[in-house]
Amino acid sequence: MKKTVILGASTNPSRYAYSAASMFYERGFPFVPVGIKKGVLFGQPILDLREKPVIDDVDTITLYIGPENQKEWVDYIISLNPKRIIFNPGTENPELMDLARKKNIAVMQACNLVMLSTGQF
Repeated sequence: MKKTVILGASTNPSRYAYSAASMFYERGFPFVPVGIKKGVLFGQPILDLREKPVIDDVDTITLYIGPENQKEWVDYIISLNPKRIIFNPGTENPELMDLARKKNIAVMQACNLVMLSTGQF
């Protein structure tokens, strides 16, 4: 199974990151929520982004933070050595996309929720 880091995780049910965590949980996909607010999502504690937690064997990072808030986390994102990064609508960042491609990380501009709903994840 593809371990996915939800970057920008939230316990707020009105947030897309919450919906993504719910869908990962319902479908049995392993996920690691990472954000700046404490909480628990479907049994998984939200790891503090500010502490830059070490996470091994990351297949995918799905972004739920806007490009203006990504700048301070670019090195951390790349350090997780994911196989791919999904830029959900509103998170597109050409600089991070280019850097990821240079590091042989696949880049997708897609909606994680649609991908999960249609079996394309």
